[in-house]
Amino acid sequence: MKKLSIGTWAFVFNQEHVADFHTILHKLQQLKFDGVELGGFDPHPHPGTHNRKQRAALKKEVADHGLAFSGLAADLWKMKLISVEDSGPYVAEFAKNLFFAEDLGIDLIRVDSVEPPDVFAQTGLDPKVGFDRCVRAWDLCSKLAADRGIRVTWEFEPGFAFNKPSEIVAMVDAVRALGNPNFGVLFDTCHAHLCAAKGSRHLGEKEILKGGAMELLDRLKGRINHVHLIDSDGSLNEHQTSTHNPFGTGELNFDQLLPALAKAEIPNDWWTVDLCFWPDAWSVTEDAKKYLDAKQKSLQL
Repeated sequence: MKKLSIGTWAFVFNQEHVADFHTILHKLQQLKFDGVELGGFDPHPHPGTHNRKQRAALKKEVADHGLAFSGLAADLWKMKLISVEDSGPYVAEFAKNLFFAEDLGIDLIRVDSVEPPDVFAQTGLDPKVGFDRCVRAWDLCSKLAADRGIRVTWEFEPGFAFNKPSEIVAMVDAVRALGNPNFGVLFDTCHAHLCAAKGSRHLGEKEILKGGAMELLDRLKGRINHVHLIDSDGSLNEHQTSTHNPFGTGELNFDQLLPALAKAEIPNDWWTVDLCFWPDAWSVTEDAKKYLDAKQKSLQL
């Protein structure tokens, strides 16, 4: 059985009532989740809210609820990565999150390419230059993280640049080629569906895989180091990225996807539920846990 966690960002965006972090821990304990994935931004804990002593207390608070951290989604969105020559501010902000993660005992940090796919049309920048800038920055981030035993996971999605299947594979390979085995890709099932089966927000000609998310998963074997699970109805949300539909309300075949993910040589046992931007996320969180528990049992995972 895989360990199940959920991202705290689900209870921040598009919510009528934003839950504080302690309330989230208490509810996840009641629902018998194994862990929590921390969205490191207000109103939840992040590097700017907790000193070393407070971080130790936070780590204990999570453990006291019978939970563990499955990862940290670092708040890097105020930075630019593609449209600027100097990635120093981005790397410096990553380093703050790295020290925060280390103090909390978190061994994985999520990143993304920060800027939208149309950044090249807006700036006239050569996509190859933007690609190389991501590679250089993530090379530095990965080396800093490796010194502390922490992995870096890149989440591709329609809303950010480099979302074509060939680009996703090439990006991971390029960063790893610089000596960074701790760098990998975050396979989010709804993003995989939009990027592989729909060609959503692809720059120029769409690059669609006949096998959709399953084919992309096969191409990424050996490169994936984290998993987010949620359904997809094939649409983009109001933020122009994948709609994160509750399980069973979309187009994905989890009877195929889950066994394939279980065999995909992923170096951790976490499956993280991602209900980002889903209104009233608490109303479907318990159902998500029951759905994955039942699927794991029926599929003998």
